[in-house]
Parts: sequence; structure tokens; C-alpha cells
Amino acid sequence: MDKIIKVLLLFCTIFQFSYAQTDSTATFDVAGNCGLCKQRIEKAAKIKGVNSAVWDVKTRKITVSYNSNTTLSAIQKAIAMAGHDTPLHRAPDEVYEKLHECCLYERLGEDHEHDEDDHDHEHHGHKGEDHNHYHNHGKGRKETSDHHNHEHIITGVVVNEDDKASLTPIANVNIRWQEGPKGQTTSNESGVFKIKHNEGNKHLVFTAVGMQPVVIEVKDLHEVLVIHAQNNVLSEVVVSRRKKSNYIKALNANRVEVLTALELFKAACCDLSESFETTISVDVVSSDAVTGSKQIQLLGLSGIYTQLTVENLPGPRGFASPLGLNSIAGTWIESIDISKGIGSVVNGYENMAGQINVELKKPHTSERLFFNAYANNMGRTDLNLNLAQKINDKWSVGLLLHDNFMYNKDMNFSHNGFRDVPVGNLFSGINRWHFENGKGLIAQFGVKYLKDKRTGGQTSFNKEDRGSNAIYGLGFDNERIEGFGKIGYVFPENRYRSVGLQLSASNYNQDSYFGLRDYSNKQTNGYANLIFQDILGTIDHKYKVGVSVSYDKYKENIESHDFGRTETVTGVFAEYTYSPTEKFDLVAGLRQDYNSLYGWFTTPRFVVRYNPFEGNTIRISTGRGQRTANIFAENIGMLASARTIDYANLQSSNSAYGLKPEVSWNTGITLDQDFKLFGRESGIAIELFHNNFENQVVIDWENPREVNIYNLDGKSYSNSLQAEFRFMPARHFEARFAYRLLDVKTDYKKAGTLSKPLTAKHRGFMNLAYNLHSGWSFDYTFNVVGKKRLPSTIDNPTEYQLDSYSPAYITMNAQVSKSFGKDKNFSIYVGGENLTNKYQKDPILAFDQPFGQYFDTNLLWGPLTGRMFYTGIRYHIK
Repeated sequence: MDKIIKVLLLFCTIFQFSYAQTDSTATFDVAGNCGLCKQRIEKAAKIKGVNSAVWDVKTRKITVSYNSNTTLSAIQKAIAMAGHDTPLHRAPDEVYEKLHECCLYERLGEDHEHDEDDHDHEHHGHKGEDHNHYHNHGKGRKETSDHHNHEHIITGVVVNEDDKASLTPIANVNIRWQEGPKGQTTSNESGVFKIKHNEGNKHLVFTAVGMQPVVIEVKDLHEVLVIHAQNNVLSEVVVSRRKKSNYIKALNANRVEVLTALELFKAACCDLSESFETTISVDVVSSDAVTGSKQIQLLGLSGIYTQLTVENLPGPRGFASPLGLNSIAGTWIESIDISKGIGSVVNGYENMAGQINVELKKPHTSERLFFNAYANNMGRTDLNLNLAQKINDKWSVGLLLHDNFMYNKDMNFSHNGFRDVPVGNLFSGINRWHFENGKGLIAQFGVKYLKDKRTGGQTSFNKEDRGSNAIYGLGFDNERIEGFGKIGYVFPENRYRSVGLQLSASNYNQDSYFGLRDYSNKQTNGYANLIFQDILGTIDHKYKVGVSVSYDKYKENIESHDFGRTETVTGVFAEYTYSPTEKFDLVAGLRQDYNSLYGWFTTPRFVVRYNPFEGNTIRISTGRGQRTANIFAENIGMLASARTIDYANLQSSNSAYGLKPEVSWNTGITLDQDFKLFGRESGIAIELFHNNFENQVVIDWENPREVNIYNLDGKSYSNSLQAEFRFMPARHFEARFAYRLLDVKTDYKKAGTLSKPLTAKHRGFMNLAYNLHSGWSFDYTFNVVGKKRLPSTIDNPTEYQLDSYSPAYITMNAQVSKSFGKDKNFSIYVGGENLTNKYQKDPILAFDQPFGQYFDTNLLWGPLTGRMFYTGIRYHIK
């Protein structure tokens, strides 16, 4: 290990020396908006040693030529001191706030730079995945959109350019609508104006003393109009920025799909398990027919192979994973990042199929108040309240609350006498604090709490009947408390040099029962991750190094069998990123960890991103993942059946059931191509991933009266092919179509090679979204799910045998919402799920004999409940 570290240090020194000596021309991002910014930026950049500096308004990039009398960092610092962010230096807030109104750009890295866990600021600083930026001049500009005939406030600015290309604001310009006498204003001392649009208005008339008037046709009421005067002639520059609800991070090395809050609002989204209804990337399925637990499926693999993080800290994992999706309220979520395939070594070694990172609302950036109330016709009610308060310039505090009630004991679509969903109450909350001193130090900390108490089973069952062999019931009493903290420091002289520490500790308790089976567990977890990042000579070469430790103490008791253990994993990691141009990234990472149960193991990972031509992005990734299985908690449905469990083959000593760790290699290639169709944004995406297990803990359901658990002896793999097409048939109308093919197979000891049970090989998807600025939104999702292989029941009596495959089925969801008020801060939404009313008629085998040997709740292949309608309200104060 010492030799490896010494080699890495020597490698870094050589690169730092060689690249620091040769730079004389550089291109980098500088944040700005207009010609006023261009003048200010170029002037600030021309310090001693700079031969030339040219900033492009359209690309927001500056190209500088300089000699050995200065450095790139010094140039960027000079620009930042003039009020414009650069990749290495952030402009002082007091300087930024004094800029002209039209120059108040979006801060570079604003999305993540305040999160100390995300130090990987993009090397070019672009946010093209968030917005579209374009500048068109005069009458020759491209037509960008249709006219929107509704009331709205239009904002703009009027500036003048002299012979030296200097820009100054023009005050007292008269602005009026050509179509009528209503609507008239003048520009202020900063050249800024606001004017109300009324129905029928299409053209604005600009007049100023000594200047030729100009008539501008307003193409989009939501664009910022920049009126530019030169040689006594006014002309127009249009700047358009539109926030997307779902996008791919264009400059990220890994392919990361981002679901924003706008995307989540397309469905009821009461908790995390319901947040993926409008994307094909992630499946969320019920684990069985009675417990109410839901499971993520990514690339055809169970959610246990997907690393779930909350703001890059461990999310519900281990014993908390089967019911953890219900514990994160949808209204808490700011965005969800979905990354398929292998991820960064910085986030750990457990990622095997992908990573889902949930970003929660931050107290310093979210609404001061957000309230949501939801109810459906099945007896469920959700109440959510988010509060945020800025205490002073440095401190902010937030409170996120979620309460879920389910009290319809008689909900039973299949009429088999069993509740489709357990009844009871789930309460969760987060209190979080944010600190930032403006000098590079950022800190977050807080506490989370969850209490989940529910009862299921036969509709006549009450919790007082626990232990009875006359009536079948099940129940959960779960409690989880977590503390977390993150502290980071970004060096003022070099914004690419930073250090961050991530900390979390949690305690989870579960007391549960399934008929006559008792199951209890307790997990105490501690986690720490220290990360340092910097550049080697130039921003073309970046690296991260760090150390992490994870501690888990498990106590687990099932039917008097004790499976407690203590597991500690300590590791070091290094990751190098080579980004010579905007078109290419190479990321190579390596982890070396020591597991107290399994010893040393190595995790290599490798990612390449390449843009061969405009709009095209190719990504290739490969790497290794490893995890320790928690066989009962992660397959909790096995307890809710009459299947016998062979405890004799499972060790109850201080080990993970006597099983080897799960190990797999994942390789993937993705292609994204953006283009214009009907003059609007469109694109296609193709993904191909292969996951191959070196070892897997096989849960074998092929004997209908047993569940067998053992290490893989043979092959196990998954192949996933997905194609997606998106386009805009009309303004404000988004359409997405997708198809996915899965090939997932495992070698079973007695049954041989079989496809993974209860997994559809084919799936089709369509999502249509139409949004009007009047406040109306319409969303529709259509799914076609192919047939699924069912575990063998041939050894059962005829009346308890099922077909080999389930039928294919179709589901449809739809929602309509309307926003009210001047600020559109009050919304009402109504919707329906599973509008085709397709549900499994026989979700429980031998439901009439719950204590008999054929009783099985684990053969769920389709929706458990039929058509459901809901309504709700949202209200916020910014």
C-alpha cells in the first residue's frame, strides 16, 4: 500500500510540473449575460502578462493568451473580483450584487457548489443540461416559439453601444403596445422595464429621443427582451432560459438522468416509491401481496444492487431497505439523480447496478413554506409540511414533516379476505441546518426520525390477535433515528481545491410478525467519508483521494434463530479525471477496502465520455461492485408464506449467515443524440448494460414449499437494452416513448438455468405532458408490461398450480393540475392510477388456508389493486 501511495504522489508531481510550464493559451467559462458583461470581463482579464482576452456572449467562454508573467489562476481571480464567476474563483457576493440588473447571471455551479459532498464541479462550468441559452440579433433571428396569448409581465432591458463597443443602459425609453392604448411604461435608470401583456397584444413599440423607433414582435412572453441601440437604431436580442423537468447531465462523465421537482409533480408522488412513475429507467414493484413493501428494480436486478443515497450519504440500507422507500416523502425531494451502471469509487463499493441519489430541499434555497395534502378513494391520506427560515447571512434552518394514514381495513380487490395494503400510520421528519460563511466554509447537519406502525393480513385481524392460529395477521413496528453532518471547505484561491467530511449515524429497530412467525432486528450504523480534491497543473487534470469507514452492528432474531453480527469496512480511494476538451472525459478510480468479515478487496472503476460531434454523446463504463446480503430483511416476503426455510445451512455465528459476499462486474455503453424536430428540441437515447456475477446469494423459489438460500454455483447475469425517443409535437407539449428489453438468468442448483422469476422481458412506455402558463398541466403515462416467468408450482396439488407465465398487461395513469394566484403558489390536482383497472385476481395462493402448507404470498406478478383516484392541494410561500 505504501508503494502505491508513493507512486501516486510521484505521478501527481510529474503531471503538476509538466503541465504548469507549458500553458500560454486557455479557454474557460466566465459567467455573464450580455454586452455589458463582455466589456467588464475582457477589461478585468487584461492584467499584466495577458496579451489578449475575448469573451463570447453566446458560449460564455473566454479565450486568453498570456505569458510567464502571470498565471491562469491570477487571471480568473481578477475577473472574479470584477463580479463574474470563473471555474477557479467565485465573485464576492457584494461585488456581484452591485452589477447592472441585466448582468445578474446565474452563479456558476449554483446547483451544487454549496453541497460539500459534491465537489466535482464540471470542468467547463456549463449548465446546458438545465437551460437552453441562445442569442439572436435583429430581424434575422430564428423564430423560437409560438405567440402565447395570455396575461403576463414581460421583462427587458435597453442598452446602447458606442463606437468603442462600450455598453451603457438607456433610461426613459418609452415602451407601449402597438395594438392598443393599454399597456405603457418606460425604462428605469438601469435600462430595465416591465410591461403587462394583455390578450391580443403582439408587438411592442420602442421610442427614444434621437433614436429611430423600432417595433418588436413578441414571440415568447417568457423570454427576456434585450433591446440594443447602435448608430441610433434599436434592435432586439432574445435570451431564453427554460427549466426542464427531466434531463441528462450533458457534461457529466457518467450518464445521470435528473428528475426535478417539476417531474415529480406529474404524479401524486407521496413518497420515494411513487417518484418513478413517469420514467422507464426504474421499476418499483410490490415485493409480495400482504406486507406493502416495495422494491426498486434497475437493469432487471433487485433494488439491493442499486446504491440508494440521500445527498450522497447512505440512504435506507441493510435492515431498513425493504420499507425504506416509504420513509422519504415526495414533497421533500428537490431532485433525483439516476445513474445506471457503475459509479464513482468516492461513493463506496456497493454500487453494482447503479446509483439513485436523492437531493432533499435545502433550508437556504427552498420555499419558506410548502404544504401538501393528499387523499385517495382507498382510504389513504397524506399531509406534508416543509418550513425553511433564513436566520441571518450565514445560518438557515429547515423542518420537513410527513404523515401518512391508511385506515381502510376492508380494501380487498381480489375478494380473498386479505387486506391489499396494511393499515396504520407512518410519521417521518427532518430538522436540518445550513451554515455558510462566504469564505469557503460550508456545513450542514441535522436529524431524521421515522415511526412506522402498521397491521395487515386478513381483513378481520386486529393487532390483539397476534399469535393466534385461527386468524392470519402481520404487523410492523419500525423506528429509525439518524443524525448526519457534512462540512466542506473550498479554498478561496483555487475553487477546484476542496476538502469535505461526510458523517452519519443511525439506529433502526423493527419488531414484526407474520402469522405465527416472529421477526425482530436492530441495526446500528456509523459512516464517515473524507474527500480531498484538487487539480494537477490545469483543470484538464483533476483528482480526488480520501478515506472512508462504515460500521454496522446487526442484531437479528427469526423464529428463535440468532443471526447477529458486527461488520466494519475501512477503505482508501483515489480517482483521476482527464478532461482535455469539452468533448472528452476519462475517469479512472480505485478503492482498496478491508472488511472485518471477508478481508481485503479491490474495487476498480473506469468511465469515458466522448462527444464526436454536436449533440452526440457516447459513454462507456465498467467496474466492480461488492456487497453483503441481508437475506431476511431484503426478502421479507418469504416470511409471509408457509414455505420452510432451511436454517441448518445458515450459520448463526458472527458472520453473514455463512455466505460469501456478492460480487459482480458491470459494463455499459450509452448513446445520446439531440436534434431538432419541427424546430423544437428532440433526442434519442440508447443504453446497453451487462452485469455479470462472480458470486451471488441466490434466493431459490423453484420448490413451491421451500425457499432455498445459497451461494451461486454457475452463472448469473443480466442484459438490459433500452431505447428512448423524446420530442415536442407542439409548444409546451412534451412526449417521450421508450422500449426496454431484459435478459436476466441464473443457474439454480436443481432447476438449472432459468430466467429471473417475476421479471418482464419486455416493457413499453409513453409519457405525454402538456403545460400552459395559465397554470394548467396535463400528464398521461402509458405502460405495457410483458409476460413474466412464475416460479414453479408443479409439485402442488392441481388447485394450487399456476401457469408458467403471467399474462402481459397495460396500465395508464393521468393527472390534471391547476395553479392559482398571482404567483401561482396554490395548486389543486386530481388524478387516477391504473385506469385500465388491471389487477391480479389471485395474488395469494391457498388464501383459504393461511396456516396450511400451500399458503404463499410471493407470487405477485401484477398490480395488487385496481383503479384508484386521488386529489390534493399544494401551497407554497417563497
